[in-house]
Amino acid sequence: MKLLVARHGQTEWNYENRVCGISNIELTDKGLEQARLLASKVKDYHIDIILSSPLSRALKTAGIISDEINRDIIVEDRLIEQNYGSYEGLLRTGEGFRYAKKQFPNKLGGGESILQVVQRVYNLLDEIIAEYADKNVMIISHGSVCRVINSYFNECSNQKYDDYYTKNGELVEYFI
Repeated sequence: MKLLVARHGQTEWNYENRVCGISNIELTDKGLEQARLLASKVKDYHIDIILSSPLSRALKTAGIISDEINRDIIVEDRLIEQNYGSYEGLLRTGEGFRYAKKQFPNKLGGGESILQVVQRVYNLLDEIIAEYADKNVMIISHGSVCRVINSYFNECSNQKYDDYYTKNGELVEYFI
């Protein structure tokens, strides 16, 4: 089994370095181009299933890929980005946000803790591996979810976890 994991294309808030979270922010022109490049890159892969977050930026990215490789999209709610609560829309560089996101058990600004995201994504990955063991699966999701997926397959310290970053439109492959 091969698991292909990609982050959606760029949004205006990504460009402005703002916390996106569960806010439904659309792709920029650059984000659409990143999605097209990603689709072009994976068109020769044998992808059996596309799973996508329900947020529009991920669904639009998945739709462009789906059109290229002629596969349906399964919307999977557990792939939604972390709910950052009151931090949504704020600059990612703010001291309050940078500190809060390193407190793994705490809900960020009334939103969701990293541990809650890990639980839902790890459970989903366990199900994907069990159900689609003989398939190649592509996931289109978000920065925090990509970070969690990476931690599922690779041991890392809290600092290494926090430092892990998937660029908009970037593809990572995991072989299971």
